Amino acid sequence: MKKLVLLVFVVSISLHGLVAQSVTSLLPGGAQAATPAAADELGRETPSGTVLGFLEAAQAGNSRTAADYLQMSAARRQSQGPDLADKLKVLMDHTSVSLRRLSTSPEGNPESGTSDQQTVGNFSYGDVDVPVVLVRVADPNSGKIWLFSSETLSKVPELYDNLEAHQVENRLPQSLVRNVFLGMPLWQWLALFAAIPVALAIGWAVVLLLAIPRRLWLKLRHRPNLHSYRGMAKPLLLSFSALAHRAIAGYLGLPLLTRFYYYRIIGVLISIGFFWFLLRAASLTMQRLRIHAVSAGRTGAGTLMVLGERLLAALVVIVAILTAVSILGFNLTTVLAGLGIGGIAIAFAAQKTLENLFGGISVLADEVIHVGDYCRFGDRSGTVEDISLRSTRIRTDARTEVSIPNGALATMNIENFTRRDKILFNPALGIRCESTADQLRYLLAEVRRMLYEHPKVESESASIRFANFDNSALRLEISSYVLTRDAVEFAAIREDLLLRIMDIVEKSGSGFAFPSQTVYFSRDSGLDKEKASAAEQQVQQWRDQHKLPFPDFAPDDKSAFRDSIVYPQPESAVEKTQRLP
Repeated sequence: MKKLVLLVFVVSISLHGLVAQSVTSLLPGGAQAATPAAADELGRETPSGTVLGFLEAAQAGNSRTAADYLQMSAARRQSQGPDLADKLKVLMDHTSVSLRRLSTSPEGNPESGTSDQQTVGNFSYGDVDVPVVLVRVADPNSGKIWLFSSETLSKVPELYDNLEAHQVENRLPQSLVRNVFLGMPLWQWLALFAAIPVALAIGWAVVLLLAIPRRLWLKLRHRPNLHSYRGMAKPLLLSFSALAHRAIAGYLGLPLLTRFYYYRIIGVLISIGFFWFLLRAASLTMQRLRIHAVSAGRTGAGTLMVLGERLLAALVVIVAILTAVSILGFNLTTVLAGLGIGGIAIAFAAQKTLENLFGGISVLADEVIHVGDYCRFGDRSGTVEDISLRSTRIRTDARTEVSIPNGALATMNIENFTRRDKILFNPALGIRCESTADQLRYLLAEVRRMLYEHPKVESESASIRFANFDNSALRLEISSYVLTRDAVEFAAIREDLLLRIMDIVEKSGSGFAFPSQTVYFSRDSGLDKEKASAAEQQVQQWRDQHKLPFPDFAPDDKSAFRDSIVYPQPESAVEKTQRLP
């Protein structure tokens, strides 16, 4: 709870500072207009503040305020300033001045001039370009400020008269020219709205032209035209339509300030279309990679692709937001600083969550476990039911569900039983101590032979050895691998092997020893002497024939033994079922 409160507090402070600094960056003169050191209330400390402040005042109809941005005497400003400001506003609307490139530094831009004089654009007068110059002067009340130079103002009347003679508004109905909305005549608003369907048609035509090479390529490769690609046409349509609309608007002669905001909106639309297309392309690519990984049996990689797709989408969205913020004129340094502080707070409060997230990525990337695997996790065993980004759910043998955080799972020793290619069969037999050595030899040979003959036992690794003398038994150890991966089938094969071993022990005339004392009465015949004699005779026969199977059978005999046992047995119900057509 304390971490949550700290997180909310830090993020709130970050957002408050971010919003405050971002809003001030949009004011005339940038952030300097809101600082206590700003002496000029009109924001004329920078070239950008002077041009934007003049355009905003003139567009709002405050001609006298706009005149304060002109370099002229006080008497002339009172008499001629408003009229000259209006004419300068009209001329500025017909220039190609880039407001985004205007310097926000009090010293100006070295590429545009000196620290006392800046060229911000040009007025076209026939074949001659008249520069628009700002000069930095000392004001007794405001300190050093930037104003439109008197040299530029001296040419404004002549340029305005020449512009009036060639204005397109003279050929339009005066009601559309005189009525102004948000600083722009109605005829330009109507032209902008009329250009929307034209721009959409142009954008759609470009999208169709771009789709032709892809269709031809799919046709040559004999591949189907997947519908998922059609979703990528919408973001392309948005971007190309916005570009077409901007090209059309370039012929309308929009006012400079309106053009400035219009270009920002169009830039945001183009960037939205581009990053929208990037999201669709990334999603489609990750989906195809995930399908390929799953079809190849790499389910962990397929799950990791889902996480990668989400992280990539989040990254694209963040970059898109930062790009839009930059286009709208916000200070990215402030935005990134706010995001950095918020990110540190989130990382501090969500430390365990991030630990589990990266633990899940590690588990999925290494493909240690898959859904459906039977594993041992520490002192617990169970089947993996789900692997999420935070935790892994296990269904135990008791049918309970255990959720293990991925952070702990990444550091845990995991034994995956599903991944084994064969299963170890290694029982230990306790034979009665009164058994003779030849009985043991017979028993060892027959069990070893049975292991070689059984089709479900790996003969190369099969062995049985007389291991030790225990207190109440002769210890025999079997080590072999059963050729199966299924636990249920292994249980059936193990049962068959143990039953066959019991038959061999009984046939040898001996028996299994138990950790107890045996009291023999006169009625107890003890060991079966007849069977013991038969086992000893068999061992003697092996000796006489030089075929004593110790330490092992001859290689030819082992090859002949292989798969000579019928499994399942002919009497088995499973065997009958398998023989049915």
